[in-house]
Amino acid sequence: MPSIEMKLRVRWADSDPAGRINFPRYFEYMEDGEAELLRSVGLSYAQLPPGYGIPRVHSECTFKKILAYDAPFTMRVTIGKLGNSSIRYEYQFFTDGDPSELAAEGSMTIVVIKDGRPIEIPPAWRAALT
Repeated sequence: MPSIEMKLRVRWADSDPAGRINFPRYFEYMEDGEAELLRSVGLSYAQLPPGYGIPRVHSECTFKKILAYDAPFTMRVTIGKLGNSSIRYEYQFFTDGDPSELAAEGSMTIVVIKDGRPIEIPPAWRAALT
């Protein structure tokens, strides 16, 4: 299944008063990674037909190490599971030290819906994400 890595840096706007990444920002990075992973296989949620949606139904993140303001880090995004109507994206955030360490890990699950009801992942999407 597809996987990408993104080199990022903790921005000033993403930091809390203590100078470390503010935890809700991880979820924003995760959404950015989701979009980039889709782009890497030629897909975009902007291509969904009218009436389709992709709500998030579950997200989680476990924090293991602090990422401080201006710290470079790498985020790895993979497809964890393709269900009938759901996609689970998995995320790992690594420090850029030597050696690199796992700073956080999490997942986000979306469900493909049409007119408010879950439907099967479109065949072209399934093929691109397999």
